[in-house]
Amino acid sequence: MSVPKTNAVRLLESLGVPYTLHPYEVDEDDLSAETVARKVGLPPEQVFKTLCARGERTGVFFAVIPANTQLDLKATARALGDRSVEPVALKEVLPLTGYIRGGVTVLAAKKAYPVICDETIELFDVVSISAGQRGLQVFVAPSDYLRVTAARMAAIGA
Repeated sequence: MSVPKTNAVRLLESLGVPYTLHPYEVDEDDLSAETVARKVGLPPEQVFKTLCARGERTGVFFAVIPANTQLDLKATARALGDRSVEPVALKEVLPLTGYIRGGVTVLAAKKAYPVICDETIELFDVVSISAGQRGLQVFVAPSDYLRVTAARMAAIGA
């Protein structure tokens, strides 16, 4: 099966970042990151989902957390120096990021928003992130991902 290259994959290649692609069958009724983890054969804590959120000072940003967690809004606000943060409305995700729900990634997003990543990402040799489309994950070293995304880290998954 030929796997199409996404803009996220092209970005990794242009930067010389090693990665592997892992396609999986998409279930439109279950786009949960936990399901993706099962389909790519990794524990949920090793698969990271990318959420788009907004802080009252920071503005739009990406939050990257393990599949088996929820975004801790208070911890995220503290880490960013905001009084509050909230997820952006689903209808805003595509216009802001260029990606649809279930395929959002920081890599090659429409705009280079700030990135905050849960600190547990450093516990692994390899993590899985969306390749920018439903049904395709990228396995990459956390150190490479953090460098490419210029992410700051904090305990933001709950």
